[in-house]
This record gives sequence, structure tokens and C-alpha cells, in this order.
Amino acid sequence: MILTDTHTHLYSEAFDKDRDQAIQQAMKSGVKRFFIPAIDSTYTSAMLKLEEAYPKNVFLMMGLHPTHVKQNYSVELIHIEEMLIQRKFYAVGEIGIDLYWDKTLLKEQQYAFKHQIQLAKKYRLPIVIHCRDAFNEVFEVLEEEKGDDLFGIFHCFTGTLEQAKLAISYGMKLGIGGVVTFKNGKINTFLNEIDLKHIVLETDAPYLAPVPYRGKRNESAYIVNIAEKLANIYGKSVSEIAEITTKNSKEIFGV
Repeated sequence: MILTDTHTHLYSEAFDKDRDQAIQQAMKSGVKRFFIPAIDSTYTSAMLKLEEAYPKNVFLMMGLHPTHVKQNYSVELIHIEEMLIQRKFYAVGEIGIDLYWDKTLLKEQQYAFKHQIQLAKKYRLPIVIHCRDAFNEVFEVLEEEKGDDLFGIFHCFTGTLEQAKLAISYGMKLGIGGVVTFKNGKINTFLNEIDLKHIVLETDAPYLAPVPYRGKRNESAYIVNIAEKLANIYGKSVSEIAEITTKNSKEIFGV
């Protein structure tokens, strides 16, 4: 059984004391593929070191996280394209719009999101979307950019059934993580109405740990708990969930 964590920040400072141990534990649990989203240029070196340590298991993305869109965002966008020119990445992400913490830089976030989608198209890569309190704003950009060359993952999907269908219509698969195990998570109430071919698994480690680890540091090993929840929702075995969602991840990332 091979599980794929399509979204895990293993380079985070939260893993500085036991990174290798956390990765080995995940591998023992069947997680063999780790897709690593970028935040900003300050983490690029740590991401490259992680890939160097686990070249057969770690797959890097490049992008500017919406909460890290600051006044210097144009410099960050230049760094992203320079990196995309230099070497192989498997997606542009995580990118998008986040209005939970700060609404003052909405225009800058919108520009950065749109620009990075265009970079993804230029380099024929998928995008990985971060959306928080900004579904309308994200869908507005996706509507402008829709086409056969737009595809990717709607990371940490927490919207409604209608929003799920809309995201899928724009070529996105839904990244399902720990929220699906929460009592107030809501997506578990309609997820069985979404065909499994549109679903990928993720942890977003070290954030959003699933039940029974909620409130603690999340780890890629806990993707098993998410797979178990989906097995329950869809009436399938965990190994079937692993097989289907890993196949879906390969369709998106090309590896």
C-alpha cells in the first residue's frame, strides 16, 4: 500500500528536532510520496536540503503563499521564476488568496495569484491553491484563467458541495486533510457525492492534525487516519483509498 501526502511542510521549524524520525514513521505507515509546498524564498534552501536527503520520496513545489505576499512580493515572484528556470519542480504552490488574517493586501494577493497561475501555464505545471475566507475571490481568478492548461489541487478544501463541484470544473482535485475527521468539519457530510477520482490526500503537516491528534503537531504519518475516514465515507478499504488517491496524485503531478 502506497499513500501519497500531497501537501506537507516537512521543512518547517516544527520538525527541526525530529524531522528524520517523523519521515521514517510516515514511511513505516505506508507514506512513500511527500509533496512539499513552498511559502516564500526564505524556505527554499531548507526545501532543497530535504529533497537532497530523500530524493526518491520528496517532490518540491515553488510558489509564494498568500499570507507571505508583502510589499516585496515582486522580488519573491522573480525568485519563483528563476527557480522554475533552474530546475524541476512538480507544481506552483501553494498560491491563492487568504483574507482570514489580513484584507489590506487583497489586490497584491490577487495579482500574485494570477501571475503564478500564468507561470504554471508557461512551465506546464499544476497549481496548488490555498484559500481561506476567499472562495469568491479565488473563483473569480480561476474563471479568468480557466482552460485546458489550468489544473491542480484545491488544497485543504473546506467549502460546500457546490463550491467543490465548481473547483472540479476548473480542473482541480480536492485536497482532503484532517478537517474531514472533525465533528464540525462539514465536508464529511457530502464528500460521498464527489467521485473519488477527484480526491487526493494531504496532511498540511505540521498544521490541522486529524482526530485523535487534533490540537497537536500534525505529521505525514497521520494521513492514515484521513484515509481511514475516507474509507468509512466511501465504503472502501484503506488500501483502495490509498491506491485511488495515489493514482490521482500522479495524474496531477506527473510522477
